[in-house]
Amino acid sequence: MAAVYQALHRRVSSLACRLHSTYVRKMRYLNQLKEDDSLCRQAQTSGTFYLFHNLSPFLQKVGKKYLVPQLSAAETRQILEKLQEAEQWMEKSVLIGCSDEHRPHFALDLGALDKSVIEAELQGSFTDLQKALFVVDRKDSPLLASAQSLLRWHDSHQYCSKTGQPTEKNPAGSKRVCHASGVTYYPQVSPVVITLVSDGSRCLLARQPSFPPGMFTALSGFCDMGENVEEAVRREVAEEVGLEVESLRYSASQHWPFPSSSLMIACHALVGAQRAEISLDTLELEEARWFGLEEIVEGLKREPSSSKQDDGSFLPWFPPKQAIAHQLIREWLQQQSA
Repeated sequence: MAAVYQALHRRVSSLACRLHSTYVRKMRYLNQLKEDDSLCRQAQTSGTFYLFHNLSPFLQKVGKKYLVPQLSAAETRQILEKLQEAEQWMEKSVLIGCSDEHRPHFALDLGALDKSVIEAELQGSFTDLQKALFVVDRKDSPLLASAQSLLRWHDSHQYCSKTGQPTEKNPAGSKRVCHASGVTYYPQVSPVVITLVSDGSRCLLARQPSFPPGMFTALSGFCDMGENVEEAVRREVAEEVGLEVESLRYSASQHWPFPSSSLMIACHALVGAQRAEISLDTLELEEARWFGLEEIVEGLKREPSSSKQDDGSFLPWFPPKQAIAHQLIREWLQQQSA
């Protein structure tokens, strides 16, 4: 009987521990902040703030590193008071997360204020997010990406699509409400499939005209209405390079803020080696080609700055570690090496 009691006690203790883990407590606290407006306003007085200017995050360069500073509420207010804009701007912040110690993180876009004054005061610069993601620490990238996506969504949803009347955000920024119609709007993401195609011994990478010179990456495209992931992968590969997918497997997913908030769903796709001739859709792509194992190894070593050759052409290089396309390429390489 004692043994049964001890086993039951261990199970209950384990369950209680899981229910009250750091992660669970943090998620429940964040949900409270989204639902309780007064609690969120109170949290703004003790939270930390990430600053943006027209959707570009504020960075500070220390030596060779680029840091993403977290300003306290007092520091943020001090900057705004110098610009005589304190109270109304704090209300425009959006909740983007919190620490394990329940210190909330907010993002605030100061696009209507003088950028040079803020940069001089804080000794840093507002940097285009696409450039910032290449230089900041990997732990900061997801936070900056999600912050920019949420700020962008609020900027583009200031009016109700049904009545044309202004919408109002809640303090956390988790929704906007049209009081004229009663419609509540929530931020949404668009599903995008990103696929590394292989014929067994090679992988296919492509580039668009808008890419930096020399950069190749995996195929990608938005899911159409009514499609599942498998259908979207097969359609995109057929449309862009004229190949028919025989099998595919899911790898991982990643939020990506370009061109707007997207959920990148990463997959590996296999096509038949005997039917691997590329037929390029030139409306979508500038170039697509097969890469062998050695080319992938060399391409992963290259930096964008070192890819230019003496004749002006560029050697292939691939997306940075922060991008899920990089993970797909690494996974393919590991599979081939094994």
